[in-house]
Amino acid sequence: MKQIWAPWRMEYVKNANAKGCFLCAALKEKKDGKNFIITRGKHAFVIMNRYPYNTGHLLIAPNKHKANLEDLTREEVLEIFELLKKMKHQISKCLKPEGFNVGINIGRIAGAGLRTHIHVHIVPRWAGDTNFMPILGKTKVISECLHKLHKQLTKP
Repeated sequence: MKQIWAPWRMEYVKNANAKGCFLCAALKEKKDGKNFIITRGKHAFVIMNRYPYNTGHLLIAPNKHKANLEDLTREEVLEIFELLKKMKHQISKCLKPEGFNVGINIGRIAGAGLRTHIHVHIVPRWAGDTNFMPILGKTKVISECLHKLHKQLTKP
């Protein structure tokens, strides 16, 4: 059996059953670099996914802990989508993806890992990013260090 070293995943394994909301905890801590927060708005914020599907996978969430779309105010919805536009532009500049997946997983059956704090995923995509590794090797290769990418995405 071949091994791919990914020591940063140990944090995920150790905290898999952690109580509370990681989005609220990151927002409250006010250590944006440590928590990979890209930007904060009046009603919403952007944070890097620590366990990304692809390089540049971001989450956009309301500042208030809300589980459902219908709980969001007009201002929160507007700011979430303004941040989505801004981050798509910033990712395009930095990473030059060929496309994007944008979505919201609502409910466990739909794949929501965090069901109590609604958030939008933005995932950059490239031709060939779904190759033999995840299909045959059941392993995803992320090509950019989170710290380095955080610096790129927070540049004005």
